Amino acid sequence: MDRIRRAVRDFIRSEDGMGTVEIILIIVVLIGLVIIFKDQLNRLVDTVFARITEQSNEILAD
Repeated sequence: MDRIRRAVRDFIRSEDGMGTVEIILIIVVLIGLVIIFKDQLNRLVDTVFARITEQSNEILAD
């Protein structure tokens, strides 16, 4: 019984999986930010592509 307790305690104290947990938390935070700022990001992308289209039309017209 002591061997099982030690194994469980060692498993809980192990830090091998911390890298994976940290990456998952970072991804969750980034997804949350994208969801929160979705409208602002869409407007920014639309503005950038509109300017690119406008400037490329000017270059092609010359």
